[in-house]
Amino acid sequence: MQKIYADALLFDMDGTLIDSTPGLIEAWRTFCKDYNLGDPAAVAHATHGRRLYDTLRDVCSIEDEEKLLSEIDRFEEEVIQGGPVALPGAVELLSQLNSDGLTRDKWTIVTSATNYYAPRALKRCGIPLPQAGLVTSNDVTNGKPHPEPYLIGASMCNAEPTKCLVVEDAVSGLNAGRNSGAKTLAVCTSTTKDSLLAAGAKPDFVVADLTSVQVKWMGDAFEISISE
Repeated sequence: MQKIYADALLFDMDGTLIDSTPGLIEAWRTFCKDYNLGDPAAVAHATHGRRLYDTLRDVCSIEDEEKLLSEIDRFEEEVIQGGPVALPGAVELLSQLNSDGLTRDKWTIVTSATNYYAPRALKRCGIPLPQAGLVTSNDVTNGKPHPEPYLIGASMCNAEPTKCLVVEDAVSGLNAGRNSGAKTLAVCTSTTKDSLLAAGAKPDFVVADLTSVQVKWMGDAFEISISE
């Protein structure tokens, strides 16, 4: 059991709190057919953790801004219809944070999804929305692995980035957290520890899922107990 302290908790969404894999694969199946991209599972894996705006622009070679935004909406609607589900420990942990008036504004969700998809997917999975607000792809100029998303997340929680804990499942997100100066916790819900490390991620802590994480507010900071 390891213990660390943080002023704020910054969570990734997809792959960390919820699993959108079935809908994501279906959406990529449609888009791979429409844009002749090959294997949907391979494309989904290669683009995991990036903003859909960047992914569709690059992978599908969509240059027209209006068409790109329309395709983002079409893609995310297919994912929603696929039925995202909460990952182990997510509902319990975030419900605990939201139930305490002292902690409900000291955490947020920092996602590469849009402000259209993120709240709908979270609601469908029974995960509470953070009082501090969400950081979505619409709120940033530079997506993960750039540190901007997590720098904004820390600011929303009125915390210094170096005193935050970023919880992520993707290499790009872990790198974004590290680049922001935060400590990083990898959850191996979508990628194995060996694969994360081989791909260049350098998390400070690694767990199987959020059931291995316990949080207690100590008056001026979170005490986070981690069972690796």
